[in-house]
Amino acid sequence: MTGLGRLGRDQAGNVAVMMGAALFPLLALIGGGVDMGRGYLAQVQLQQACDAGVLAARQRLGASAAVNGNIPDDVATTGQRFFNINFRDGIYATQNRTFVMTLESDYAISGNASVDVPTTLMRLFGQENMDIGVSCEAILNFGNLDVMMVVDTTGSMRHTNRGDSLSRLDSLKQTIRNFYAQVEAGKAPGTTIRYGFVPYATNVNVGHLLQDDWVVDSWTFQGREDTGVRRPNGEVGRIFTRNWSRISGERSAWSTISTYAGTWHAGASADQSGYYSCDGSQPANSYTYTDTDHGRGYTQQQAEPRAVLHIQPKFRTQNGTRYRTRLNGSICEVQASTDTNYVQSFEEVREVPSFDRTMWLYTPVTRDVSNWRTETEGCIEERDTYRISDYDNVDFTRALDLDIDLVPTAGDARTQWRPRYPEEIYVRRIEYDGNGDFDTRDHRTIAEYVDSGTWWFSDCPAPARKLQPMTSSELNAYLATLTPYGATYHDIGMIWGGRLLSPTGIFAGENADTVSAKRSRHMIWLTDGQTEPYDLAYGVYGVDGLDQRRWDPGSSGETLSQVVEKRFGVACEQVKNRNITVWVIAFGTGLTDLMTQCAGPGRSFEASNAEQLNDAFETIAKAMSELRITD
Repeated sequence: MTGLGRLGRDQAGNVAVMMGAALFPLLALIGGGVDMGRGYLAQVQLQQACDAGVLAARQRLGASAAVNGNIPDDVATTGQRFFNINFRDGIYATQNRTFVMTLESDYAISGNASVDVPTTLMRLFGQENMDIGVSCEAILNFGNLDVMMVVDTTGSMRHTNRGDSLSRLDSLKQTIRNFYAQVEAGKAPGTTIRYGFVPYATNVNVGHLLQDDWVVDSWTFQGREDTGVRRPNGEVGRIFTRNWSRISGERSAWSTISTYAGTWHAGASADQSGYYSCDGSQPANSYTYTDTDHGRGYTQQQAEPRAVLHIQPKFRTQNGTRYRTRLNGSICEVQASTDTNYVQSFEEVREVPSFDRTMWLYTPVTRDVSNWRTETEGCIEERDTYRISDYDNVDFTRALDLDIDLVPTAGDARTQWRPRYPEEIYVRRIEYDGNGDFDTRDHRTIAEYVDSGTWWFSDCPAPARKLQPMTSSELNAYLATLTPYGATYHDIGMIWGGRLLSPTGIFAGENADTVSAKRSRHMIWLTDGQTEPYDLAYGVYGVDGLDQRRWDPGSSGETLSQVVEKRFGVACEQVKNRNITVWVIAFGTGLTDLMTQCAGPGRSFEASNAEQLNDAFETIAKAMSELRITD
């Protein structure tokens, strides 16, 4: 006991004993820190890899899956590849790497990743592995978005592309429905998506969107006045046919029997685009017909122009094959249609003019247009402009039509729009048989100059629609109003698409960003043909050949087509200057350099059929969307 007591009281060597006793806790603390550090690094890298995997998979899944339910076969492969790249097998000496993705009901893609991290010093204490697991989820959705559809609704949109069952316009309508469904299915909570439409042809129908003081109260039209004087007629009656109707027999649809490459004609200068022509031969027609009277003829009085009509009902029996050649892009298609005892009824009309005719004064006529809302369809004439010679330095204080943000000043006709009255238009001195030339001087004559304001190429398209949220039923009801008619004037579609979309223009109160809502703005501009103006047409600049507000037919410098295209280019730049993304689609036709330049890299598409058109819209939808990791 005496020895033990001394040992208990002896303090020599106590430090060594204490250090020995503390060694194992210190090893555990240091080893745990090292292993936990390695585990943390592995967890961070694993989370990044998980995020990359689901993001890549959701991007590959696309926007259309939410509508048609079609899941690309390589979605999982794509996600796994990105996971593997970001977390290589064996990194940080890890083992048992796993990554599993799941497609959720809202078409988000979730993922779970796990890995084992072997320990080092912690093995001494029985902890050989650390189990690391993370989760992730990616979703594709749309924030606050404005989408303006500027749609060519000219007559050629009634044609059907090769391989399609629907006309171009009906194919476009279905594609727009699909696009709408994709966007609405991916709309983020609390966001607003607005859609607008500008159907365009020779004109645009925007009158119902304008305030009263944005429109003039009176306007001058290229028209005519009755002088009250009558002159002897002296004209020979003309003969024409009308009221054709099928009775019996068969007439086959036009079908392509052969094709050949069109002949390319380069433009005469760098400013002129080239074109294709069909110069090959086609088979000779074997078509014949026989006309027979059907019943007794009768007479009818015609009020304007005054005449007596001698009408003879007839039958026409037709047999044989007719041939024609049509240009489809760069390919010439030789087509045939065969009649087999094909019988039609019609009327043969001989017009015998009255003994006296009105002496007209063809002159600019000013009329009160203050009741334009009830008297017109809603198409307009543009405000003041000038004939531009330098398109790189446009004077927007004169070209008010190209200043898409300028708000009209009440009482200032230069800045205001003018309602369109097609029935007022008579073109001097162009006659119905095509004889005559444009003449800005007044003329007194009994001749009947053409009333081209009512002709097909002067047609007023369906009303435009401002940016608004839309239900699917509202969308369908609007699309039903679109019909194919009129000629192709690209500039006016771009101008009014920009006006209705601009955040700083005439609708700034509705379109401008607010502190609580920032919008992404996109214009989808679609056409099925190249510029096709008519100098006789009554459009947004009056009758171009007569009013000459933007083009002088006597000038050898530019064609009307070139003027329209160059003004389209100016308008497009004005639209993009408002931070608007422009997408251009050529449907059933080719892109021009001007269209490609307007859209910019990666934002122009050629679609030769409905499937390619859907692909273009899906690509646009993806670009509009926001791919993100959910919290």
